[in-house]
Amino acid sequence: MRSGSALHVVHEPDPGIDLAAAARAAGDFLRALGVSLDTESLQGTPERMARAYAELFTPRSFDLTTFPNDEGYDELVLARDIPVRSVCEHHLLPFTGVAHVGYLPGDRILGLSKLARVVEHFACRPQVQERLTKQVAGWLGEQLTPKGVGVVIEAEHTCMTLRGVQATGSSTVTSTLLGTLREDARSRQEFFALTGVNA
Repeated sequence: MRSGSALHVVHEPDPGIDLAAAARAAGDFLRALGVSLDTESLQGTPERMARAYAELFTPRSFDLTTFPNDEGYDELVLARDIPVRSVCEHHLLPFTGVAHVGYLPGDRILGLSKLARVVEHFACRPQVQERLTKQVAGWLGEQLTPKGVGVVIEAEHTCMTLRGVQATGSSTVTSTLLGTLREDARSRQEFFALTGVNA
């Protein structure tokens, strides 16, 4: 990222979003599954479903603010337990958990809240956890040009716990390491130790 710049990350609402059509489709979907929409509490459910999924699929805009690394800080910066919520692209059921995102600074350091914003940015769409993990790491690597990036996501997938195998209490852990955190064993071990995840 160029010195002194702030990247404005904007997600423009898709002009193809049609909440009325989505609500009609949701109503058809529920009726096709034998759910009656005749009761007072269910009459508005298709509209609520449409708005809920539109919200889940629309990330908020933010500025990726960075600052000069004037002190030459060269140790790991790590934000742990960033909430993650997304929707499995295979079943459109939620998965939720936490992300641990860290980097070894280069010439610039990042405003700490932006680590959570980047996670949210990529989570707000139908996803698979493996891709989400790589997208967060890759994007930070490209935009921040750090010496290393590490991302670990731990999540519970309701497509696995509420249906199919019904593996209640199971969680999935994915990781992506770039630069020094991938290449140097001691740096990698420090990252995993600080996240609380055993390498």
